[in-house]
Amino acid sequence: MAASTTTRRHRFSGPSPEEAMVRDLIELLEAGSTPWRRPWDSRGGGVHSNLLSGRAYRGGNPILLELGMAMRGAELPFWCGFAEAKKLGLFPRKGSKSVRILRPQLQSSEKEGSEGEPVLRSWARYRPVPVFNACDLEGEALAALIEARLPQVQPRAPLERIEQAEEVLQAWEVPVGWGGERAFYALGADRIQLPEREAFHSPAALYATWAHECIHSTCHESRLKRDLSGAFGSRGYAREELVAELGSVLIGQRLQIGCELAHHAAYLQSWISVLRESPKVLLQVISEARQAVDLLCPEAPCPEEPAGDPIPAAASGGGAADPGLRPPAESLRP
Repeated sequence: MAASTTTRRHRFSGPSPEEAMVRDLIELLEAGSTPWRRPWDSRGGGVHSNLLSGRAYRGGNPILLELGMAMRGAELPFWCGFAEAKKLGLFPRKGSKSVRILRPQLQSSEKEGSEGEPVLRSWARYRPVPVFNACDLEGEALAALIEARLPQVQPRAPLERIEQAEEVLQAWEVPVGWGGERAFYALGADRIQLPEREAFHSPAALYATWAHECIHSTCHESRLKRDLSGAFGSRGYAREELVAELGSVLIGQRLQIGCELAHHAAYLQSWISVLRESPKVLLQVISEARQAVDLLCPEAPCPEEPAGDPIPAAASGGGAADPGLRPPAESLRP
């Protein structure tokens, strides 16, 4: 009986949340779309927050929510769980899909130390929590809740946002050279090279490109020690590019400047191949992107428990490059 139950459960089990998200993301990439690139919504503030409490989601969760928002064509970055929505008479529309964020659960255990003294060990386990976008909900209270969220966001003037982006990126420890036709990070010299400012089509494109290269520079052995040895076309190279891409999205959200980057079809195909390896790769690269952005632009301290919490560093995984594909001694990372 136990064997047949196991077989039946396996036969009818659906995809995991990670598998479903990666499946949907691959479909968009195959259609030639990078769904996290979208005009910045100043009216909604661009900050992913809880529809009921107004608390901003933090850590790597904004990337998960940005992907989920783009996949359903949502306009406002407001979310809430099923149980809290139900209390106010709100329910998901038929056929709506939730997005899983990661919430920590603190664990602790007491062990005996080397001299017999009690030693308390604490750690956090992360569990997926489904949330629904405001566009997926219906109920009489919905319009008032959305309206209550909008006035609380005070959009900053574009010039102020640009000044903050300039200040944050200028403060990064890796020097920047200006000139030439390429943007890249040179690992051996630990230096970023960018075209002249006037060559960029917009300030947002300049700062998104600059942030992208800054994310690459966090891989240095003196910082996060990510593997940057993969040659162009390898899985390791594609994985690192995805880390930098999603890191640019996250830093664009924190600075409220959006993310304007342009990559050709070869990047999309390489990302597809990386994501198809394992659904867990998506959460791993989001975790690595979050760690990189935390070095560049740390989140402001939150006085109360956040609505969403960082994707754990334990989710990170290495991105080994294909054997035999090695770059020159001074690696250049576009």
